Amino acid sequence: MRSVRWRRVASQIGRSVAVWAVSTVTLLLLAGILPDFRLRSANGDSATDIAVTAAFGAGAFGLLSAVVWPLLVRLLLLVPALVLGLLVFFLNGALLLLALRLNPAERGAAAPETAVVVAAVMSAVASATGAALAVRDDDAYRRRLYRLSDRRRRAGPPSPSSPGTVFLQLDGVGHDVLLDAVGKGLMPTVARWLDFGDGGRSTHRLTPWRTDWSSQTGASQLGILHGSNHDVPAFRWYEKDTREVVVCNRPTSAAELQRRAVGYAGHGGLLTVDGASRGNLFSGGAEQQALVLSIATRRRSRENRSRAGYFAYFSDPANAVRTALSFVADVGREIGQSTRARLRKQRPRVSRAGLYPFVRAFATVVERDVVVASVTGDMLVGRTAVYADLVAYDEVAHHSGPVSRDAQKVLEKLDRSLALIENVAEHAPRPYRIVVLSDHGQSPGETFRSRYGLTLGDLVRAGCGLPVSRSAERTRSGAEARAAVRAALRIPVEEGGERHRPARRSEPIVLASGNLGLVSFPDVTHRMSKEEIDARHPALLPTLANHPGIGFLLVRSDEHGGVVLGANGAQIPLAGLDDDPGPLAAFGPGAADAVRRTHSFPHTADIMVNSFHDPADGEVLAFEEQIGSHGGLGGAQGKPFLLSPLALSPPVADGAELVGAEHVHRVLRRWLRESNGPQVPVESSEERAA
Repeated sequence: MRSVRWRRVASQIGRSVAVWAVSTVTLLLLAGILPDFRLRSANGDSATDIAVTAAFGAGAFGLLSAVVWPLLVRLLLLVPALVLGLLVFFLNGALLLLALRLNPAERGAAAPETAVVVAAVMSAVASATGAALAVRDDDAYRRRLYRLSDRRRRAGPPSPSSPGTVFLQLDGVGHDVLLDAVGKGLMPTVARWLDFGDGGRSTHRLTPWRTDWSSQTGASQLGILHGSNHDVPAFRWYEKDTREVVVCNRPTSAAELQRRAVGYAGHGGLLTVDGASRGNLFSGGAEQQALVLSIATRRRSRENRSRAGYFAYFSDPANAVRTALSFVADVGREIGQSTRARLRKQRPRVSRAGLYPFVRAFATVVERDVVVASVTGDMLVGRTAVYADLVAYDEVAHHSGPVSRDAQKVLEKLDRSLALIENVAEHAPRPYRIVVLSDHGQSPGETFRSRYGLTLGDLVRAGCGLPVSRSAERTRSGAEARAAVRAALRIPVEEGGERHRPARRSEPIVLASGNLGLVSFPDVTHRMSKEEIDARHPALLPTLANHPGIGFLLVRSDEHGGVVLGANGAQIPLAGLDDDPGPLAAFGPGAADAVRRTHSFPHTADIMVNSFHDPADGEVLAFEEQIGSHGGLGGAQGKPFLLSPLALSPPVADGAELVGAEHVHRVLRRWLRESNGPQVPVESSEERAA
């Protein structure tokens, strides 16, 4: 035993010396390349003196990075994630200047801006060297993983032996897209779990589930995490009683929706027992939170400073360097891909200019890295339940298409993240069960505006006899990645073109959620009926129902309670949809139930508009500027997946369907009960049977 311990010590010393030597050589090379960085005095020094100066500087910088850097990060935990990411470089440069000043011979010097560059390169080289040397050393690898965690175990009780559960949400990845990616070899980790072609034994089962009518993250994740998405008719909608436009990825709206869900469900959420919420719109009742939108508007405190997220990631300055380089590379990759699509005149296509390359890079690099690091930290401290959302695929698929080459490249990287988390689970203090799921899929298709030359708002105005602009304005996209940016910055930026409290006026408010449109008349305080709409605007409902880009309408009816309208005068009462689905026939099984449920919501719009859907190719027409969209009925957007370990009970009985986000919540709660005993609150008999 003693000889093994000494071998470990010797191995660690050897790696440290090797890293020091490589860092010294790197410092010498940088001094020869950069004009404002020197390792000798003004009078000149011998080669030996310069080498000693480089060795001293490299050693001092490494020591300061190991000792001082974690303390600095702890002091800056209240700084938003993106700001802290930028401060990393300046603080790292300051540490290098301090390391040079510590040299008693005072030979080294660097300009402040040059010190930032030198420190970044030094951190990256040292990290890469250490990782390369430790790749075959399990103990070293485990120690390196532990340095990414908050090490709460030293102050807290020992981790239980019962399994913990990690829920990883791959935002926007549909069931069929996942199977296609596995079949093409893009996701080898998932393929191994499902035993696709390797002759091994599967460890997971794949189950499709069906979303509600509002097939978007706000409704799905609220239902999954908090057990209720009642009265969430879309991604954005107008509430007549408060005269406010509610937008799921607006921090104030997310906080209010979470409050309502908690009250309606009667409990705090899925993660109330020793849980962590990472990169989500909602907290799920977790005590530990990072990049969670619903707390972004709160005053900074111990409750929302997200220690495990920020500290676990930024305590190693090399992380920020790698992420920054990957961020720049992804911005360049997006510019190249969009330029190639424009030159080839690909169709369908939407604008990918402006800030989009940076929003995409945030989703595919920064958000992914911070969230994955947070999850690994949670696992290494033995937390019971972790739920994390990775939005990378959803953001790229909106602008490049759900089955595009760009989106497939993102799936490859997400699979690597799954492999990393699986590897970390082997070093965690308790066993972990990894559940992967999605909140919705995406349906392809060109935009309503590009096909018909006008927006849904223009069509509504025409039906109301109001003037229509000759040039159709673009409808702002509501992609979830912007929510992650806002959570990182803690800035509740309102969406352009959507007034928070629209004035009472007779002109309609038209909002879009993917291929779902909502029309509200703000001067009428109640939900208008078909008869009232016809009396005020006789041409509006026929104009919408008979347009080739519209699939069906839902309106309240004084005579029937609610009716679905379609082309050629089709009018089906909600109670008769099972016998005669009418225009809903093209949208598949479950469409009638989804429409009836939304009709019961207090804040359903005066007119609910679902776009045309082609069952042959699965295409829909988005009312937003997206060629991969979700939010309504039609195609793959309504068929996400649930990938669960075989050690957990089947989500549903054979032959049964998993329908709705609230049903998924009950399944996940059942799995937590199976792993860790009864949760708080204790489940009802109905939930135990689910």
